[in-house]
Amino acid sequence: MSGGEELREPQPASEEDAARAHCYALIGRLFYDAPDSILLAQLCRAEVAAGADGAPLAQAWQALRDACGTAYPVVLKQEYDTLLVGVGKSEVTPYTSHYLSKDIAPDRHLVQLRQQLEHLGLGRRTAASEVEDHVSGVCDVMRFLIEGARPLSEQRLFFKDFVYPGATGFCDAVKKATSASFYRHVAGFALAFLDVEREAFEMEDADA
Repeated sequence: MSGGEELREPQPASEEDAARAHCYALIGRLFYDAPDSILLAQLCRAEVAAGADGAPLAQAWQALRDACGTAYPVVLKQEYDTLLVGVGKSEVTPYTSHYLSKDIAPDRHLVQLRQQLEHLGLGRRTAASEVEDHVSGVCDVMRFLIEGARPLSEQRLFFKDFVYPGATGFCDAVKKATSASFYRHVAGFALAFLDVEREAFEMEDADA
């Protein structure tokens, strides 16, 4: 996990799964810290997302790439710190338990997440500074599941219980934040990708 577990597994066999894992890794990286000049250049050179040009994911990806082309690392670092770190309190908290429905206690959700991580064999490093429900952390777990070719049922369960509800609420909050500029595009891309994942998992459920 970014700042937590070490998640290194064999790469997935299919190109589709490799692309999914890459998206989770990118989202996790961007929400863990502001991008440096190397990452910005890589994103500017990256291929256009596959699929119809008018698809929400393709549009969101293009918007993010365009934003990278005019971004300055120092400015992005300031935006990131104001938005997600803050002095005393950030404008938006990156911990997904904060965005769950009121009938789900954040503490209980965090306990369940820790139990699931233990079940997956993902132990927390003693030097880790972030709580396990950091949005970057749960994205890294999804990457781990995909790269490790874990069963789709396992991926779907983790996505449904620990990724989608909190991460989408977090991204919505980022898009509404007054200090967000570049990160509105990051959140837009993350939301579009997570919706594609949700729809794919729902189709798997219907075919099962």
